[in-house]
Amino acid sequence: MMEAEDHKPQSDEARMAFTPPAGVEVEGSESEITSEFALPRGLDPSPAPPGETEGSAFSTPSTYSAQHAPAAFTPAAGVPVVSLTKDVPWQDRMRTMLRMPVAERPAPEPPKAEEGGPAVPRVLDLTLRIGELLLAGGEGAEDVEAAMFAVCRSYGLDRCEPNVTFTLLSISYQPSLVDDPVTASRTVRRRATDYTRLAAVYQLVDDLSDPETHFTLEEAYRRLAEIRRNRHPYPTWVLTGASGLLAGAASVLVGGDVVVFLAAMLGAMLGDRLAWLCAGRGLPEFYQFTVAAMPPAAIGVALTVAHVDVKASAVITGGLFALLPGRALVAGVQDGLTGFYITASARLLEVVYLFVGIVVGVLVVLYFGVYLGAKLNPDAAVTIANRPGWQIAASMLLSLTFAVLLQQERSTVLWVTLNGGVAWCVYGALHYPGGLSPVASTAVAAGLVGLFGQLLSRYRFASALPYTTAAIGPLLPGSSTYFGLLSIAQNDVDKGLVSLATAASLAMAIAIGVNLGSEISRLFLRIGSADKRRAAKRTRGF
Repeated sequence: MMEAEDHKPQSDEARMAFTPPAGVEVEGSESEITSEFALPRGLDPSPAPPGETEGSAFSTPSTYSAQHAPAAFTPAAGVPVVSLTKDVPWQDRMRTMLRMPVAERPAPEPPKAEEGGPAVPRVLDLTLRIGELLLAGGEGAEDVEAAMFAVCRSYGLDRCEPNVTFTLLSISYQPSLVDDPVTASRTVRRRATDYTRLAAVYQLVDDLSDPETHFTLEEAYRRLAEIRRNRHPYPTWVLTGASGLLAGAASVLVGGDVVVFLAAMLGAMLGDRLAWLCAGRGLPEFYQFTVAAMPPAAIGVALTVAHVDVKASAVITGGLFALLPGRALVAGVQDGLTGFYITASARLLEVVYLFVGIVVGVLVVLYFGVYLGAKLNPDAAVTIANRPGWQIAASMLLSLTFAVLLQQERSTVLWVTLNGGVAWCVYGALHYPGGLSPVASTAVAAGLVGLFGQLLSRYRFASALPYTTAAIGPLLPGSSTYFGLLSIAQNDVDKGLVSLATAASLAMAIAIGVNLGSEISRLFLRIGSADKRRAAKRTRGF
């Protein structure tokens, strides 16, 4: 009995499955063999790099060597090859980098020599101020981001992310993955069309991007202050006269004669002065457009009531040409095509509001005209005369005056005038002898405008807006807009809506054509530059 009691287990622990059998010797304590991640006996691991212990999933493998590491990890789908040619304008290089993921962008450039390095908050502030001038001047969101990115890189801030919406600019810079980011923002509250100032800002960004001409922050701020203080290149009376000539030229495009030219010119000048008066009183742009649309319509109705043998529709159509927001429309569609949908929606909504203001102003006058017995014929649109010589001259005059209204540099006025003449020649050749639809003809002509505008901007290292916006003036849908409004005023709503839909289609064709022409020039054409520019661009780090 005593022997049996001695062999009886004292507790349940003696019956555990992990208890070593009798006769098996175990080296070390029990805690050293209970982990399944323990290294087997006999395995001699490679020594870890100095100052680092292996065993962490986030530590560098012991077989890794930075000197003999592979070039990069290649995904299964492959990495697309992106060519960053050194002798193209900075706009194309920055735009290409912005369209790449952050991890795939080229290696950062070393910052320029400056004691203590660049002051990050001041660089970000300079960048935002430059972006504000570009966005307020009507530049597209992607081009504004490219300019902001170029300014930051010129001062060594490579890990930055600009963000542009319709009224807000922001930029974030993070020195490294472990440092806190620095973020700054700026609100655009006032917009003013001045392409001379826009060109000066582009020249400043181009100089900052040139590695052979180093600008300190103080020098860049000084040049930016000079750009802000610069006066407009054309006085007020020149702008008023340009708006009148623009309306007169547009009336000739739709079949007007000398009397119609003078009447449309007078109406547009009166509308321009009334709009300036409203602007001085602080009224929003909606009411400014409403008031500016009334005098041309009133003169056309008055001539009809007085039984003067003139084409009243051409008078009103010419007055509308000076008011149609073609610049905002092109910028809005361009933002949508490049993926900036919030900014594109805001710009297109602005176009809708301005267009509604024009509609309200014209409809008020047309309703009064119909009440007074004015015989306005909405079918007069089919009687537009085909006069190639006069129409080409009128289209060039329209583009020239449009360029003056946009406050362009005098050196660009001649080029944009020729571009507008080419646009109307292409449209007329396709539409009148060729029999192509107005929408298709307008799209092709606008595509050539965008192509030539991009070529000229690349040659001069400037923005493409001064070479394209005024050149699309002859293509704007003024007549379709007027006849749609006239049909609505005469209670023919269905016919009016069809005509307004045609006007919207023409406007979209213009915007898409301009953007497509610009993208084609960037994709397939490599425009050279001056020798000094080529040599300077080759020294960049990508």
